[in-house]
Amino acid sequence: MNLEIILHSGIATGSVLLFAAIGEIFTERSGILNLGVEGMMLLGAMAGFGTSLATNSPWLGVVVAIMAGGILSLAHGLVSIHFQADQVVSGLSLTFLGTGLALVLGEGLTGQTPPLLLDYNIPLLELIPFVGPALFQDHGLLVYAGYLITPLSWLYIHKTRPGLHLRAVGEKPAAADTLGVSVYGLRYLYTFVGGCLAGLAGAMISLSISPGWYSSQTTSGQGWIAIALVIFAQWNPFRAALGGYLFGMLRRLILDLQGPRMLFGIVNPLYVNSNYSFFLIMTPYVLTIIALIFGSRAIARKRAGSPSALGIPYIRGERG
Repeated sequence: MNLEIILHSGIATGSVLLFAAIGEIFTERSGILNLGVEGMMLLGAMAGFGTSLATNSPWLGVVVAIMAGGILSLAHGLVSIHFQADQVVSGLSLTFLGTGLALVLGEGLTGQTPPLLLDYNIPLLELIPFVGPALFQDHGLLVYAGYLITPLSWLYIHKTRPGLHLRAVGEKPAAADTLGVSVYGLRYLYTFVGGCLAGLAGAMISLSISPGWYSSQTTSGQGWIAIALVIFAQWNPFRAALGGYLFGMLRRLILDLQGPRMLFGIVNPLYVNSNYSFFLIMTPYVLTIIALIFGSRAIARKRAGSPSALGIPYIRGERG
């Protein structure tokens, strides 16, 4: 078992969850609960893959994936913000809609190979022992961008005036409205931002991390894991990044635990019989379900530090 390889793989895989989770943090900070992350990621994965195949430009594929996720998210915004519908039901419907669109529009893409996003090394930093090869070697540019989006997101949310407005519409929308902040406008904006980042996460899967289009198995439930990460992270980008990278390393560790039974002539003490490996594989998803159940309870969310108005439609003129 090579810790350097586990860390390297965890950083790459965790970056997908990082972008999706930070997008959901922005959306939920504005007071909108969007459970459609899986659908937006899957549509983004298909759109990015298909565009790269058609145009021979993976970066154009990334742009199209971002826009696909963002546009799809506006359907949730329209239903939950304009029509004040139940946000849980709307989010779940968005997952079904995104999945259906991806499967229909992605028909025929399986087995094809478009241009993919290339991996790069960061000069000098790649020479740092252990850390360099794991963090700054053979990663795509979007993985490196993940190192920047985490602190920038935290600074934006907590140290800027637009970030103050974002937190205001998620905590006290009526008070923010009184002060001239556009509650509806900002909620639409950050729902769109969350969708764009979910689409980007999907494109990372199909064009870089796990290249290919495999229908509904492309995202493998990572959208739901991203939502759970938001709850675990208590709506903090740094904690979301840590959780994403740890989950990525856990997935790699599970693969290694199914490795050779014998190492250097002796029994591998960490070997897990493949007949029982599904217990390990399902562990992260069980934790995800627990987190979603926890997050569905208003009292539990409040204790975890969620935005006060999360999931509550804002109707101008009502006391909030």
